[in-house]
Amino acid sequence: MPIRFTTAGESHGKALIALLEGCPAGLPLLAAQVDEQLVRRQQGYGRGRRMQIEQDHVEFLSGVRAGETLGSPIAMLIPNRDWKNWQEIMDAAPRPEDSEEAGRKRQVTRVRPGHADLTGILKYDRDDARDILERASARETTARVAAGAICRTLLAQFGITIGSHLVHLGGIDAERPNPFPQEINGAADESPLRTLDKTAEAMMIARIDAAKADGNTLGGICEVVVDGLPVGLGSHVSWDRKLDGRLAGAMLSIPAVKGAEIGMGFEAARRMGSEVHDEIEMANDRVRTGNVRRKTNRAGGLEGGMTTGEPLVVRIAMKPISTLMKPLGTIDTKTAAPAAATAERSDVTAVPAMGVIAEAMAALVLADAFVEKFGGDSLSELRRNHDAYISHIATRISS
Repeated sequence: MPIRFTTAGESHGKALIALLEGCPAGLPLLAAQVDEQLVRRQQGYGRGRRMQIEQDHVEFLSGVRAGETLGSPIAMLIPNRDWKNWQEIMDAAPRPEDSEEAGRKRQVTRVRPGHADLTGILKYDRDDARDILERASARETTARVAAGAICRTLLAQFGITIGSHLVHLGGIDAERPNPFPQEINGAADESPLRTLDKTAEAMMIARIDAAKADGNTLGGICEVVVDGLPVGLGSHVSWDRKLDGRLAGAMLSIPAVKGAEIGMGFEAARRMGSEVHDEIEMANDRVRTGNVRRKTNRAGGLEGGMTTGEPLVVRIAMKPISTLMKPLGTIDTKTAAPAAATAERSDVTAVPAMGVIAEAMAALVLADAFVEKFGGDSLSELRRNHDAYISHIATRISS
């Protein structure tokens, strides 16, 4: 079956839930492997106080026994430590003090421009935007990272690595280092902004400090790089099987992400064909790519909706967070009067964390494509099918 996942839970609810289906049996898996990624998601200069409150830790509820997956759905629980401060507000049961007129404490009727608040209360016929914003919050991505951590563990069994780094923040570009580090996350995670450019990092930190002092927020761009993929994941035969479309959809589902590009992306539209397409030459030692290589990687590792075996490169653009400490103008949906938007605890920027979330979404999509291509109910069967395919493509073209 395909790898698929779903999440449940509200930002200030009791816990978050992640349910992952389709992971083959026999994958070595410990909670610490998931927790490692949850910690990475909470890092980054410009984050709010919530990151100091939560210390995310996963508990396996099903699908894992004695350190190995069983092939059944994997259910994970991630408690919200802040629940104790919000129970009166978020409790599922009605409370004596609740009334249709008064509602619960901390109601949100001064809807925020750029957030799901207004559209959500109209669509779901709610009076309190908290019924919308608690689920629309990026806190939900904690559960995505948990599910993605299992998928990246599966891909690592086949030599596939996933890393990311910040390439732009608040109008400041980061230079791509040369040589580029093989272990991207090892280098990026040493930076408070997960950037590989120390000069740009200092300017970005100053920009964040200025935005915070002004009650404002900043967006930016991260780049995800996946290495070790074999040629042929995805397909050209139907629109919904094209891997670039599946990746773009996953990236654009991340809260506040408004753009995704692969390889040269939009820049390719501004160039001549000779400046865009990657020339091909023989490379007899590269069996994973069919004994060929691209002299450049402007396509970003995808052609015709399929992996080429070159590194997969995806860039993701995140808009500034919509909760401003110096609020924009809006209306109060209870009175229809002009108002300043609600200002709740938030980050100045979450772009460094967004890179970690994008890694997780890439892992989920690529693990699904990997299982789709090679099949198998167990890790050992998946490996046999994968190895047979690699052995076969190694004989297709040779000089």
